[in-house]
Amino acid sequence: MPDFGKRSIELHRKLRGKITIESKASIRSRKDLSLFYTPGVGSVASYLAKHKKETDALTWRGNTVAIVTDGSAVLGLGNIGPEGALPVMEGKAMIFREFAGINGVPIVLSTQDVEKIVVAVKAIAPSFGAINLEDIGAPRCFEIEERLKRELNIPVMHDDQHGTAIVILAGLMNAAKVVKKNLTRMRVVIVGAGAAGTALANLLRRIRVADIVILDSKGIIERGRKDFSPHKKKLASFTNKRRIVGDLYEALRDADAVVGVSGPETMKAEHIKLMGKNPIVFALANPVPEIYPEEARRGGAAVIATGRSDYSNQVNNALVYPGIFRGALDNKVKRITDAIKVKAALSLAALIEKPTSECIIPDVFDSRVVPTIASAVR
Repeated sequence: MPDFGKRSIELHRKLRGKITIESKASIRSRKDLSLFYTPGVGSVASYLAKHKKETDALTWRGNTVAIVTDGSAVLGLGNIGPEGALPVMEGKAMIFREFAGINGVPIVLSTQDVEKIVVAVKAIAPSFGAINLEDIGAPRCFEIEERLKRELNIPVMHDDQHGTAIVILAGLMNAAKVVKKNLTRMRVVIVGAGAAGTALANLLRRIRVADIVILDSKGIIERGRKDFSPHKKKLASFTNKRRIVGDLYEALRDADAVVGVSGPETMKAEHIKLMGKNPIVFALANPVPEIYPEEARRGGAAVIATGRSDYSNQVNNALVYPGIFRGALDNKVKRITDAIKVKAALSLAALIEKPTSECIIPDVFDSRVVPTIASAVR
């Protein structure tokens, strides 16, 4: 197998980063300089000072997204800080440009204080048409996103939460078709109560999935526990209606689907054997999943998905966020609502006309994906 890590470091060193800023026009004469800079730009500046609503039309703002992180929850690497996060944010900027034609600007912050992050993002917001929060650890990410959504008049979305939840929901919709089950009547277990797990639970509730069980590092979340943070207390209010207690073994008994958004190798074949007929297994931790597909098959899994590109059914938020922000910018949407997220999931799932166990989700290179998702954002 290729050593992607070593090759990637060499490539980044050669390129000195992955992104750049290019002008849309050239300055080749004094006339050009006068039009694009002084004295001509002074007229544009004075005009926009009086007509702020036209900023999107006269500057890059209407097609530009800030990709903001504090480096506290980067990929599967954890809290590695702003410098470690920067190449990942550059990668997201590349995806924005290549797949959706959006200018993505990496903003890595040297603070992990909620108040300071909110203040910083609000201060830079006039330069951007939208804010993509990224790789910010739970539970701080919930408060940061909610405050910015309230206090800014441009769309704000924490992609680790909502982009991930949308693509998982789309995958579950099609996986349910493969095993001939009704998703709303399925028992769905979520392993991981962080950003992605919480957002997925909320979306499943939105489409009226009645039996949702979610686990954190201490076991099943249930109302009798006394160690809750505010977001887990909310989760306990609508999940685990059968009031089961215990660990993953108890949670998975007769379950129809399990979605792992936690950490590496936390499940084994014996866990899958506890599940109901034709179980669905989404093991989405990256780069090492909760259970490898080969092991899940030994446990009897009927449909398997991971976050990796070297297995079939790659469930990755890169399928979603370019289209979400493309649609938000094009339609002047101020808020990414739950209704929009569900519609995006339905639209993404519908691109696979006849789902099979090896194909429940479109490929990230499918040219239909971004315009389909964008059209769901109204």
